[in-house]
Amino acid sequence: ADLPLLPPPAAPPEQHQQPVTHEQFKAALQMVVDPGDPRMTLENFVKIGEGSTGVVCLARERHSGRQVAVKMMDLRKQQRRELLFNEVVIMRDYRHLNVVEMYRSALVEEELWVIMEYLQGGALTHIVSETRLNEEQTATVCEGVLQALSYLHSQGVIHRDIKSDSILLTLDGRIKLSDFGFCAQISKDVPKRKSLVGTPYWMAPEVISKRPYGTEVDVWSLGIMVVEMVDGEPPYFSDTPITAMKKLRDEAAPSVKSIHRVSPVLKDFLGCMLTRDTKQRSSAADLLEHPFLLQAGSPRCLVPLVEQHRKRMSLC
Repeated sequence: ADLPLLPPPAAPPEQHQQPVTHEQFKAALQMVVDPGDPRMTLENFVKIGEGSTGVVCLARERHSGRQVAVKMMDLRKQQRRELLFNEVVIMRDYRHLNVVEMYRSALVEEELWVIMEYLQGGALTHIVSETRLNEEQTATVCEGVLQALSYLHSQGVIHRDIKSDSILLTLDGRIKLSDFGFCAQISKDVPKRKSLVGTPYWMAPEVISKRPYGTEVDVWSLGIMVVEMVDGEPPYFSDTPITAMKKLRDEAAPSVKSIHRVSPVLKDFLGCMLTRDTKQRSSAADLLEHPFLLQAGSPRCLVPLVEQHRKRMSLC
């Protein structure tokens, strides 16, 4: 008699799956990047920054003379290499006035290169560490960031690393969100995330507690960034990251040190973001309607801050 057909073997449990080799990972990444070698079209590389995932260089396009920023990430030196896909896919697929524009991406030997617009105004961090922003300037920054977040959240994208380092400025004071390496996508099927991702001082309590979370974690981090604009640094910045995370997880929501410098409407705006109860925390779309943003000016009001910083760096 014929032997009965055996059922197909069950998929092996997660832990027994063969780990993806470096070559397989590289091949998968090759599918999403653009073809070609950017070293043929770019010249005059100058390193301008270094982050947790790689270095950033300034370079010049040979044919146009345009300056571009190039983020170079070594595939072998990543704590979570699967997050590299975000660097390419998020900026490529979600274009917005307040999101840094990506021109192209490529695999160059063992590195992922992301070529994007160069923002000469630099990161907001330089400004908040040198100067206290007035409320018009604070509202103007928040409006730009909230426009970007409201759009990304509507597309199911959580940024997960909102802080002053992730906010870049143009010379004429326009605000753009960058650093998409830690993003997560949520959907009807996967409505929440759980992994511990971000930068300690800006992390929402629910992220630190490893509870399921959604787009509201970005709103908390923006609240911490507003504290940076008022106080010059986030809460608990003199503590070690671990101590700060314990305080953020266990204690009442932080606020600004310089409470005397804060108007009632800004205090209310902050309270809408730095709320431990995620159900009570405002969404980015709600915050765009908050009366504090009526104080937002045109990007021009940020130009003096950019120029001050460039003078200090003697870049002018």
